[in-house]
Amino acid sequence: MKIAILLPYKENFSSIYPGAVSIFISSVIKKSFFKKNITVFGSTTYKNILSKNYVNIKLNKNIFSSQTRTYLQNFKKLLKKRENDLIEIHNRPNYVDFLTDLKKKIVLYFHNDPTTMLGSSSVSDRIKLVKHCSKIIFNSNWSKKKFLTDLPTNIHNSKKLLVIYQSTDRKKIDLNQKEKIITFVGKLNSSKGYDLFGKAVIKILNHYPDWQAIAIGDEIREKYNFNHPNLKILGFVNHKKVLKYFEKTNIAVVCSRWEEPFGRTSLEASSRGCAVIISNRGGLPETVKDPIILKNLTVDELYKEIKKLIINKKKLISYQKKSLKNFYLEDKFISSQIDEYRRNLYEETRTKHKLNKLKILHVTNFNERHNGRLFYNTGRRINNGFIRLNHSVLELSDRDIVSYSRKINDFNGSKNLNKKFIDIVNNYKPDLIIFGHADLINIESLKYIKERYPNIKMSQWFLDRMDSEWKVNLKRFKDKINYLDSSFCTTDPQELDIKNISKVKFMPNPVDPSLDRFDNSSKNDLSHDIFFAMSHGVHRGVLKKGKIDKREIIIKKLLNELPEIKFDIYGMNGIEPIWSDEYLEALSKCKIGLNLSQGSAGKYYSSDRFSQLIGNGLLVLVDRKTKIGNFFNKNEIVLYNNLKDLIKKILFYSKNDKLRKKIAKKGREKYFKYFNSKIVAEFIINKTFNNKKKYYWEKFL
Repeated sequence: MKIAILLPYKENFSSIYPGAVSIFISSVIKKSFFKKNITVFGSTTYKNILSKNYVNIKLNKNIFSSQTRTYLQNFKKLLKKRENDLIEIHNRPNYVDFLTDLKKKIVLYFHNDPTTMLGSSSVSDRIKLVKHCSKIIFNSNWSKKKFLTDLPTNIHNSKKLLVIYQSTDRKKIDLNQKEKIITFVGKLNSSKGYDLFGKAVIKILNHYPDWQAIAIGDEIREKYNFNHPNLKILGFVNHKKVLKYFEKTNIAVVCSRWEEPFGRTSLEASSRGCAVIISNRGGLPETVKDPIILKNLTVDELYKEIKKLIINKKKLISYQKKSLKNFYLEDKFISSQIDEYRRNLYEETRTKHKLNKLKILHVTNFNERHNGRLFYNTGRRINNGFIRLNHSVLELSDRDIVSYSRKINDFNGSKNLNKKFIDIVNNYKPDLIIFGHADLINIESLKYIKERYPNIKMSQWFLDRMDSEWKVNLKRFKDKINYLDSSFCTTDPQELDIKNISKVKFMPNPVDPSLDRFDNSSKNDLSHDIFFAMSHGVHRGVLKKGKIDKREIIIKKLLNELPEIKFDIYGMNGIEPIWSDEYLEALSKCKIGLNLSQGSAGKYYSSDRFSQLIGNGLLVLVDRKTKIGNFFNKNEIVLYNNLKDLIKKILFYSKNDKLRKKIAKKGREKYFKYFNSKIVAEFIINKTFNNKKKYYWEKFL
């Protein structure tokens, strides 16, 4: 992401006489994730530039043309030669209209009262700015409130409007090293309240001769002759030295008369452990967590508050400690807030232009080591969906990697898997990483991706049961949620014990036209009535001695109660489970599929058996308590209430072949229309990228 920061014309982006804007920008750039991709553009005659990534816009003096206009024209020329995704304009709303033809996202920062500035003073100006800017940043809630004056109420809640305070660095301060100093920093004029400070502090120094006062700043338009042996008027002082003075200062005074939009002096004084006295003007109260706010802006009131701190050392130290303890407006914190909106804007651009052409890294078990036995799985279906959407898809079969990588010093192969995963990300640089049951990709790897590639989206899908009987599965699912942009499961998320539920979406088991290729609803002469297959573990592949699946009890009851029905049953009674094409061939000879999952019915939960049965045109019998029937009309699947009802319906539909075919046909058509692998894959992508498109099944959640 390339970012161009445009300073106000003649802003001194230099350590020599820098303004608050320059200090702020240079500070947060150093902490930004994007610092290598940021270029600051300005025009100053001073040397000692605050940042290396600065371009000075050269201007030729011309009395017949506006220097500001020339400044902007030259900026546009420079920008056309560079790749830039974002332009950030500081404190010049009138620049926005001139730069909109660049077709770049524009962010406008306000450092002053918007209603007093060229380009934002009128209501129409401000409405226009909201339209043209991707974000408008205010340095205080007070500034934002001023901007919203007389604007339509729908703009008040616009997500384009953000408050991001100014910041400074944090330094460890030893309060025992503080000296008896009262400090004023700013323009030495009445607007800043310097006249109040001068009169009040001389009274203080007369009564408390062991105290000193320091005034830092200058002003050529107003002159005040405050003289006292213990008052030092230093004039302009380098910013770093100002901070050093605050480190020694006990009491800092910021008694502005004018409505300060923010107030950097009080911010910096607080960061250095000063007890800060402020006036209740503009955004000043937002700069310090624990200030002393003057009730009246008078000499006597200021004198009284300074005196209280001097004579009550315990109170003085209390305010100083609170300044340090509660200070949070650090450069790193504020820079992270700025980077966050940058990432979001960049993602909006990428989503708009690239959502149809993503690079996807799909990490799941593609079962290479099983030689095609488990080819017909959900991971393959979802993967086919990504490919049918014309995305570039790179598959990483995690279980195969760990199987081939086990060593004495890497017992389960996870070290090699995570190294390979990171190497692939570094080389392929995907837009989206999707995990399917990829348990051995560790949290450290996810953290690495988040830090190194913050624009990469990550999500997971999960098929297994996660209710009270399968708590281990729930833990597997929850382990990654906080590090991912979205998670998908085949159970209604509201049924699960998950705190950050907003990140979790229900995902149906998909069908795929290349895998679910039979259509039993069009066949007349099928050799069996009921098909049911299960296993003692897909990776095991064979029956396990001594293991009993509770579903066997139901199947045996059906066999006993329905001797005239032709069952084709696998995975029990000594009959080994079947896989791959053998599984599909057996399924293709049956009229009815029994969708029977382990355990008690969970809302919307089913294994991928359901999609295989309905996708191949079998009439599907489903427990009503699963609520899967919500997705269908009564002529598309058959719901049963209990074992007795199930027996009754097996008898009925096995004998009524015309009705069986009609319902199976409608069920298959609906499932392929709304739940196919392409749609489910698109759903995963869109929800991960916050696309608002609605899908058929969502209206039932």
